[in-house]
Parts: sequence; structure tokens; C-alpha cells
Amino acid sequence: MNSEYKHLRVGLMGLGLEAYWEQFDGLEARLLGYLFEVEERIAGPSRVVFNLGLVDTPPKAVAAGHDCRRNYIDILLVYVTTYALSATVLPVILRAKVPVILLNLQPAPAMEYERFNRMTSRTAMTGEWLAHCSSCPMPEIANVLKRLGKPFHQVTGMLHDDPQCWSQVEEWLRAAEVVHALTHSRLGLMGHYYSGMLDIATDLVQISGRFGIHVEMLEVDELSELRRDVAADAIQTKLDDFSNFFEVGPDCPADELSRAAQTAVALDRFIETNDLDVMAYYYKGSGVPENEDSMSSIILGTSMLTGRGIPVAGEYEVKNAIAMKIMDLLGVGGSFTEYYAMDFDADLILMGHDGPGHVGIAQDKIKVRPLQVYHGKVGKGLSVEMSVKHGPVTLLSVVEDRDRGFQLLVAEGESVAGEILEIGNTNSRYRFPQGARRFVEQWNSYGPAHHCAIGIGHIAGQIEKIAALLELGFVQV
Repeated sequence: MNSEYKHLRVGLMGLGLEAYWEQFDGLEARLLGYLFEVEERIAGPSRVVFNLGLVDTPPKAVAAGHDCRRNYIDILLVYVTTYALSATVLPVILRAKVPVILLNLQPAPAMEYERFNRMTSRTAMTGEWLAHCSSCPMPEIANVLKRLGKPFHQVTGMLHDDPQCWSQVEEWLRAAEVVHALTHSRLGLMGHYYSGMLDIATDLVQISGRFGIHVEMLEVDELSELRRDVAADAIQTKLDDFSNFFEVGPDCPADELSRAAQTAVALDRFIETNDLDVMAYYYKGSGVPENEDSMSSIILGTSMLTGRGIPVAGEYEVKNAIAMKIMDLLGVGGSFTEYYAMDFDADLILMGHDGPGHVGIAQDKIKVRPLQVYHGKVGKGLSVEMSVKHGPVTLLSVVEDRDRGFQLLVAEGESVAGEILEIGNTNSRYRFPQGARRFVEQWNSYGPAHHCAIGIGHIAGQIEKIAALLELGFVQV
């Protein structure tokens, strides 16, 4: 990503009414102080905040709108400090052309009625009230934006001592950071779709257009060529990395570990050469021994990439690679998963997948297992086995949608302890509030592909905001 656009660029403006300033002493300065408090609250090392000041006339709104465009902001926070005309905010929104969050933040839980009514000047009383009436113009602004079909979002609460309110603001900004990262990401597609797996096929125009992701089509031959030039010392260094990253059992043949290490070194170079942030792959490799060698030894390398923030999805699962990237950007994992079996006795579902696992959400150190066959695929070699950390989890699927291109489908559940299938794959036991039978039917009713991404924690609310900023549909089962 170009370093100039590495960080989220946040536009912040206060909304006021110029006519008040001469009428009510100190009101303008007081509201400006509140605006600077908001700036301090939203600032952070991953954000650049452009404070547009207190916009209080339509001409200032036009100028602020042009400032938004000059500074290439990604999101606009409009702090409604007092009553203000809708004509004072509309010009900004029309020119900024970015998602808008309206902040309806009152400076105190309630006005001090007795003290207020003891004030001797009705002018001073009115000025005090106006410092608390941020909610007054909200319907007016919403009315105008709704009639024009301009999407907007709201946070209502208090400027001070309101953790719930500020948690919502932070979630919107985290969502904007994820969207910003997606729109500056490069998705590599290596190989081709798994033959007959129709559900995972998708339209790359929609992928690029809806998520802003650049798609790069890549050849397995490039990876195989890079493998040829891997030096012995680089293989040894990667083997040492394996020992630190994985739990490598004594049943893993040394030649298979070396083969996987050679591919992992080549894969790192492949990712760097093509400047990739996320990747999906699948290739049979039949008839070309060198390519089969590459693809059958790729799992350890792709697991390490996934663990360091470059999610890799197998089976050319483009949509799920994006779901994994969203989870990873939120810092909650993003492991590839699908239904494995149902446990009706325990009322839960076993879910997992072959291929890469995410070390950041593993219950224990990821185990390396030798497999004599990759089920449904060509070759044999090493695979990884892990369970997701016990506790709350969220499932995410990027699902085709006729109206909006895609929708984000989520479910919150729990990863629980118990027996798993020790077959050299990621594998966990998941329990859902509605029970296993009902969950499966509800989830399937939205027509997702058979893969999804799993992350730790209950983050449906956070993902809903990402969907809103991307103008995608959102469903929680």
C-alpha cells in the first residue's frame, strides 16, 4: 500500500449555527471545545484526523466539502453540537462522497433543572439549553439525507462518561479501517477452481467493485520456478521456523519437512514478488510433477502466511479468502472451515478444513501431521491439525446477493472442549444458541458457499458496521 494512504483518513466536523454566536456569549467557544474533545477521543496511530472545525453556514459547508475531497478522507464524522440547519451539512456530504456517521453527543446525562431554572437571565438560560440540544436537528438532517437516498449512520449518547456510546464510535472507526485496508489490498488467485464446486465460483467484477480489492491472476508455474532456486541454507532456516511455529511430531518424515520448507521459502518470495495481501489457490498438478510437488507441500507455508496477516484460502475459495481477511484485519483470526459432522448427542457441530490454519486462534500449538493422501486432491505430504480456542466465536461467510453483489452472513456461537477427529485437519466443536439442527437449517437457508471463516469473540455487531460501510447486505442467524 502506498504509505501516503496507509492510515485511515478521518474527516471530523462540528455542526453549528452562526446566528447563535452573537446572541449567546461563550457558546461557540464551548462547542469548539467539545469538538476538540471528540478529536482527541478518535485519534490514534493508525488514523489521520482532519478537523474541519465548526461549520455553521452553507458557504462554510461548501468549503468543508472541498477540504474533504482535497484530503481524500475515508469517512466523515459529523458532530451535531447544537441546533443547525440541514443546509449547513448537506453540501459537505454531497462533496465528500464517503460514509457519514452523525454524532448526537450530549455533554451531560441531563440538564441540571433546578440550577438552570434559578438562572436570572433567560438569554443565558437559552444559551445553556442550546449547548445540550444536539438531538434537535437530527430528524431534520435524517429527513433530508433519506429523501436524497444518501446513506448515513448514527451514534447517540453522551460526550462524557458513556462507554457504550464511545464503543460504538470505535466500532465504526474499526470498520472503516477494515474497509480502507480491503480497498488497498491485492488478492492473488493461483491456479483454478476445484472442478464441479459450483458454489464457490464468483464474479471478479463484483469482488473488485464491491470490496475495492485488486485481483491478480497468478500461475502455479511461477511458484514452481521459485522453488528451483531455493538454497539449502534458506531451507534450514525455514525448518527452524517450523520448529518454533508448529508442534512437529516424530512421525513427520525429514524429506517431507524439507520439501515443505523449500515450498514455504518459495511461497514467501511469491507473495513478496506479487505484493499480495491475501490469496486463494487450487491446482491439481496432475501430469506436471514439479507443480504437483509444489502444491502437495504448500500447507505449512500457507499456514505461516495466514498467521502473519496474509490469509490463504484453499480450493480457490475467493469469497472465503475475503472473509478470512476481514477477520484477520479485526484481529480475531480467520481460519478456513466447513461442516465436518453433527453430534446430535452433544447438540453441536464439528467444523474444520484441510489446508492452512490460523495460529492466532489455535487452542494449542498447531500440530504437523503426515498424510498418505489428501482427500479429494492430488498427492500426499504434511498437513496441520488444530482446534480453535475454546470460548465465544463468530462465523463469517461472504454470500452472493442479487441486489448488492454480496451480503455478509454471520453467526455467533461457542468453541467447546471435547473429542475431535484427529485426521490432520483443523477441527473444532461448535455450539450455537438455537441448537445444532436449527442452526444448520437457518445458515443454509441464506445460500452460502459451503466454506466460511471462523474468528474468536462475538463480533457480529462489528461486522454489521463493515457491511454497512461497504453498502452490502447483512444477516445474523
